[in-house]
Amino acid sequence: MSALPQHLDIHLIRILYLLLVEKNVSRVALKLNQPQPSISASLRKLRELTGDALLVRGARGMVPTQHGESLLRPAKRILDEAESLFIKKSPFVPEEAAPTFHIAAPDYLDSQFLPNVVAALRRGAPNSRVIIHSLGPGVDYLRMLSDGDMDLVIANWDEPPPHLHISKLFEDPIVCTMRADAPYARRTAADAMTVDDYLALPHVAPSPMVPGYVGVIDAFLERQGLRRKVAVESPYFGLIPYMLTQTDLVLTTGRQFLRYYEKTLALKTFSVPVKFPPMRFYQLWHQRVHQSPEHKWLRDQVSAAARALPK
Repeated sequence: MSALPQHLDIHLIRILYLLLVEKNVSRVALKLNQPQPSISASLRKLRELTGDALLVRGARGMVPTQHGESLLRPAKRILDEAESLFIKKSPFVPEEAAPTFHIAAPDYLDSQFLPNVVAALRRGAPNSRVIIHSLGPGVDYLRMLSDGDMDLVIANWDEPPPHLHISKLFEDPIVCTMRADAPYARRTAADAMTVDDYLALPHVAPSPMVPGYVGVIDAFLERQGLRRKVAVESPYFGLIPYMLTQTDLVLTTGRQFLRYYEKTLALKTFSVPVKFPPMRFYQLWHQRVHQSPEHKWLRDQVSAAARALPK
């Protein structure tokens, strides 16, 4: 095993990482507030140290070589670990701090949950900034958590990634609902739906949030050897209850989510004849923020909002 070069410093590794991410010497110079010739000289030094070009010209600018791509993750890990050496353990004072919190959540949560989280953050840390991210097939939340572009993910997937930290928030029993004057609703009692009825009715379902993942309802049915008839798929979960009011569609979701819409829309809710386990919501975060005082405070506010939900 060869010895490390004596003059390999953290700043040079930061330049390596940024060059591989930005693929542009000028942009790296701007980010680091250094003259472009200085960054070009560092790239030459890095090429000498690695014995590789690292960046070469492509059709639309510079692109990393294969060896350059292989250095991206080790460089990021070294920078993260070096940064953790000097994290000040000063207490977090939410009333005085001005953090920016990035939270990703689905739109089929209880209608009061996220508003209550935001209200708690505004009360506790009035100088904070809160950015709510949607979850969908195009959102690489694992990378965003790892890179620090996201602080917290609220989800209810069957199998959350094992390398992330997890804290349970609340459970939501599953029911199904439809327009109160739909033909099936008029002739059937709320607790008289059969499995055959349920599977044969036309369902509306949310679009998959993660590529290749069908969602907790269809995943459970699949494990039981059952399949429902999904007639409509929509990425806009908050609009689905309104779709019910003009159609014969059936929505299967959490009881808490429906509470608000049952007050404002003419819906009839049924006990589902399939014994679904309740939806289990939790918050997920990466090891990089696990010990951070401000992120611990954030997670505490989210947990408190979950505990305050009506049972």
